[in-house]
Order: sequence, then C-alpha cells, then structure tokens
Amino acid sequence: MKSEILNAKMKKRLKRILIGLALFCILIVVGLCGVYDLLEARIGMRNTENIRLILSLLIYLAVGHDILIKALRNLRKGQWMDEIFLMVVASLGAFVLGEYDEAIAVVLFYETGEFFQDYAVKKSRKSISELMDVRPVSANLKTPEGIRKISPDEVNPGDILVILPGEKIPVDGVVVKGESSIDKKAMTGESVPFPAECGDELLSGCINLNAVLEMKATVRYADSTVSRVLQLMQQQGRNKAKTEEFISRFARYYTPSVVILAVLIALIPSLIFRGQTQTWIYRALTFLVISCPCALVLSVPLGFFGGIGGASNCGILIKGAGFIERLSGLDTIVFDKTGTLTKGSFEVVRVDAVGDRDRVLRMAAACEQFSTHPIAVSIRTAAAGMELPRAEQVQELSGLGISAQIDEKPVLLGNRKLMLSHQITLPEVEEDAACTMLYVAYNGAYLGVIFVADTIKDNAKETLEQLKRAGVTNMVMLTGDRKESAKAVADMLGITQCYAELLPQDKVDIGKKIADNEAKKRYTAFVGDGINDAPVLAGADVGISFGGIGSDAAVEASDVVIMNDDLSRIPLAVTLSRKTMRIVRENIAFALGAKTAVLVLSACGITSMWLAVIADVGVCMIAVLNALRTIRVNDRYLAG
Repeated sequence: MKSEILNAKMKKRLKRILIGLALFCILIVVGLCGVYDLLEARIGMRNTENIRLILSLLIYLAVGHDILIKALRNLRKGQWMDEIFLMVVASLGAFVLGEYDEAIAVVLFYETGEFFQDYAVKKSRKSISELMDVRPVSANLKTPEGIRKISPDEVNPGDILVILPGEKIPVDGVVVKGESSIDKKAMTGESVPFPAECGDELLSGCINLNAVLEMKATVRYADSTVSRVLQLMQQQGRNKAKTEEFISRFARYYTPSVVILAVLIALIPSLIFRGQTQTWIYRALTFLVISCPCALVLSVPLGFFGGIGGASNCGILIKGAGFIERLSGLDTIVFDKTGTLTKGSFEVVRVDAVGDRDRVLRMAAACEQFSTHPIAVSIRTAAAGMELPRAEQVQELSGLGISAQIDEKPVLLGNRKLMLSHQITLPEVEEDAACTMLYVAYNGAYLGVIFVADTIKDNAKETLEQLKRAGVTNMVMLTGDRKESAKAVADMLGITQCYAELLPQDKVDIGKKIADNEAKKRYTAFVGDGINDAPVLAGADVGISFGGIGSDAAVEASDVVIMNDDLSRIPLAVTLSRKTMRIVRENIAFALGAKTAVLVLSACGITSMWLAVIADVGVCMIAVLNALRTIRVNDRYLAG
C-alpha cells in the first residue's frame, strides 16, 4: 500500500482496526481457555457477565465509535435509512441478546471492509489525480534584466520563457532555442518521449526532460492545453449513467424495505411460536447485517470511476459515467473527413510533366508565392529548396486559378476549365477523384499537371476495422468537400455511407436523421475536430473530438476527448467502455444473487450473525476488487 494512498487519517483508522482485532482475539482466547468459568466460580455469574459486557463494550467503542457518530449525525439530518443504520441496530441488538462477540464482529468486519473500500476508491482516484498534477506552479520569464519567476497566469502571448530540465511547460508555445526531449504522458498517454527543437510546438503540462529550452508563448494560461484539460477533468462525473441512477433509486427503497422485513421476521414468528422471541429477534438482526447494500452502492460507481480513470491513463477524457454507458452501446459512428480521417494538410502526391518535373513545380510555386491557401502551401513545400522565378502581375481568377507573368510571358495555374478558356491543348490525363488537379501552362503551351490531396491518416483504415471488430457495424462520413474527393476517400476506407458538400447545418440535420433511424437501445457517435463540427458534436449521443488538433469549440461541445489525436484511441475507448459495463453488470448480478441467497438463509436461521458479517464484507470486497479491474487498461484491450 503506497503512502500517498494511505494518508494520516487512513493510517489512524488502520491502527485502530488492528488494535481492535488484537483485543477481540484476546477476548475470544480468554473465553476458549475457560477463564470466565473460573471467574464465575469465584465472583458469581452476574459479576462475570458484567465484566464480559464492559470489556466487550470497550472494544466495540474503540473499533466502532466512528460508526456510532455517523449514525447520530445521519439521524439528526433525517438520513437514517442507510447501511450504517443497519450495522448499528444489528450490533446493539446483539448486545441486548448477550451476543457480545458477534456485536464486536459486526463493527470490526464492517470497519475492515470500509477501510479496504476507501483504499480501493483512493487507488482508482489516483489515476485521475495524477493527471490533475499537470498544473504548472510557475514560469521562468526571460527579461533584459535576467530570468524572473512568475505565475503561469501572468504569461502573455509572445513572452520568452525558459524551461529547465524536469520542469513542467507552463503554457502552449513554440521552441525558439535549444533541443530536448519532452514527456507528454500526462497529457496524451504516450509513454515514449518526443524530441523538441526550434520551431516545434510545446503543450503546457508536459515535462522537459533533458536540456534547457527557450520557448515563445502563443496563448495565455487560461487558453492553454493544460487549463482546458483541467476544466474537462472537473466536468467528469457530472453525467451519471442510467445504471448508477437505478442503483441510487434502488438503495433509497431497498433499506426501508429490509428494515420492515426484519421487523416482520422478529414479530410475526414470535407471536406464532411463543417462547422463541429471542431466536427470531436474532434472525432479524442477522437479516439486517446481510442486507447492507454497500456492495452495490459502492462497486457500481467505483466501476464507472475506474473506467474513467483507466481511459485517462491512455489519453482519453470521458466526461462522465453516462458516456461510458453510451460508448458501450454504439453501433454507428459518424466521421467528419478533413482533419479526422484525413491529415487535414494538403500534399503534392504526384506531378505529370511534359518535360522537366521540377520546372512545373517552380512555375506553380512562383505563382502561389504569396498565397496562404493550404493548396498553395503544399505546392511551395514541394518546391522547397528550388530557385523560383520571379512572378509578376499575379491575379487570382475566381473559380479557375491564377494567371501571372514570368519572364514577360503568360503563366496559367488552375483547373481544366481555365486551360480550355485560354485554348490550351491538354493531353489525356488519368483523373484521380481523391486529388485536386492543377494544370500549368507557360506561354500558351501545356507544361504539366500537379495532383494535390489531403492524404488519409496512416491508421484510419486499421481504426475502422478495429471498430467493426468491436461491434460498431455502421460507419458514416460527412464532409463539406466535393463529392468526387469524398467518395474516393470513403471507398479507400470501406465506408458505404458518405455525404459531401455539406454546410454545418447540413451536418446537424443528417446527424439527427442518422441517430433517429437507429434502434432506441443503440447509440450513435460523431467524431470531428473543427469549429463547424461543434453543433453536431453537441447534438450526438456521444461527441468525440481531439484535444490537440481540435478547436476549443469542438472540445467543449464533445463528450469524449482524445488528447493525443490518435484515431486508434476511439476503438480503445469503445472496448474499455464495454469492459467497464460488463464488470458493472457482473457486480450487480453477483451482489444481488449472493445477498438474496444469504438473506433467505438468515431468515430461515441457517446462518449465524458471524457468517452474515463475513458474507456481507466478502461480497462487498469481491465486488470492489472486480470493479478495480476497470482501471487496468492499455492498448491490448483494442478489439481483435
């Protein structure tokens, strides 16, 4: 047991339990050795009984005084119908009946069970609290006078910060000096350190490992990644699962019901079988002990909490138990295309040239030299390192492309329609629906064509296959892109339903239509990353976004956030949620089944209070240990 889990309060509680257990064992040994018989012969039976009662009460109070205090507090608040009430009534009733050993056993085993349950809860909380520790405590601001330590809240965009080895990065920024390795595990779940050098982006909350770095802050702390993550963590747990709500309602009605049943067990048979009143009261008290619903009311929320914690360890933030339940029932996932299934950044994938391929790229890059359009950026990137000619009189032609002058001769860069409008003879070129084709002509002659595409993410196809193996049978893609490009991507990924050329409102309407067509017991998820995806993310049964590349609006609107932008975390989240729900249902079935069996046995007088206590604690501990399995999760839980 780790010291950070066993705090001072728990250590004190454990010490009290161990002392109580030792005294209780001594009390049992004294009885077994015949000491009471010797005392009875010397001082009389009544006096011996009084000594037993006093010793038993001292041990009872030493171990169970917290239970009595809680019971009194609950009684004052009117919240007396709970498991503490059941334990107090049963144990005090045992004293009245002269069953001192069993009265002590009730509180001793109950306290022991509660201690291990608290330990289990703290252990499950630890996986999330470790993530909460990513909050940086200070920042080293570089000034003309030297380094000044300030609060992360005081950092402004453009400030130069110095990050020492072992320090947390206070705000998001860009490296301007130095090389080092960065530990991103707390933020993304990735255990392998990432190299960082000039120009690389740094996420707040990550740890600088090796060398001193200088970085330029790009946002304020309130807008940084670590701040957003902490806000998301605070939201977790607000959304209760239907199973949790059922257990809460069940507990409210269950406790009064078993109290009434216990009273009936004590009274009715006593009236029928006169002279056996003490026997039936004892059975009723045993019935109260075993009826304690703590196995259900603790293990079910703990199972969900463990699932959220296990997901956090893998860089998946789930904003509540209700979304674990919905993830486990997914059979349809709707994907945005750009930035989700594709990389969201264009690349030159092919150049067909009449002559020199580099000449085509140089001409195109010269024309696009001052454009910020993603396609223009991709062409300039492809021509990096080449000496570009000087383009003059550059003019954008809406819906067609660009015209310019190079060496006082006309250059055209654009689509087929632009070429035909200038009577440029084009050769037969094999069309590629997944690409944007940019034709290049110089001085009235065709030079070549450049194929630019938003390439599919490396693991997109594998992710969809994993989702299918996990039971998500229906995949849909929505995009504002043109139909030909969208269909080509859908075909490559094996997606049968594809909707293209959509506006944000169109995405919402189609998302609602898809969700309405699903069976009521199944759920639909939407995966997106852009601002235009926020409305459909908010309206989906489960909205999934990406914490790194996703917009603030998308992250805020979603229910599940993938912190490392890795698509493969989605099937992991689904598989983990199904594992969590399986464990929760196992606990419900086991707890109810075991409780019912022992309740019947206790009502029939087959079990003693000793066995009732052991059965109650045992059932609870098994359920709690089973719930803790939800915390242990890694990539091996991926479907298949």
